[in-house]
Amino acid sequence: MSRRKARETAFKVVFQVDQVQAEVKKAFDYLVENDKLAEKNHGFSWELARGTLEKQAEIDRMIASYSREWALDRMSSVDRNIMRVAAFEILFLEDSQAVVAIDEAIEIAKKYGDEGSASFVNAILDKILGEKNEQFPGN
Repeated sequence: MSRRKARETAFKVVFQVDQVQAEVKKAFDYLVENDKLAEKNHGFSWELARGTLEKQAEIDRMIASYSREWALDRMSSVDRNIMRVAAFEILFLEDSQAVVAIDEAIEIAKKYGDEGSASFVNAILDKILGEKNEQFPGN
């Protein structure tokens, strides 16, 4: 559960940057304090938030390629930012367990999204994982 809270915190940081152009470190520090994120999870959460924002253009291109029905800017901002964080974890974190990242993203989508968020997030992230597995078999 504590890693989920770290993922939630990263999602909230990325969401704030997306919505109000918040300063990343200030948003992170504020959320860590107010969400009472365990210190042992600060590094993981920060890596997710920072890394997602650094790789956002690449991640967004991939999400957009699989969400033909929805342009990125027309998607729910909650769904978009949950997928960004999970896609970063799946694609760029070496010790990532992709299935866990997807399951956690689905749970976060159920909590913060609307009725269709979990299935939409799941569908796009499954496609991203499938593409990764095609490009890098055995990972």
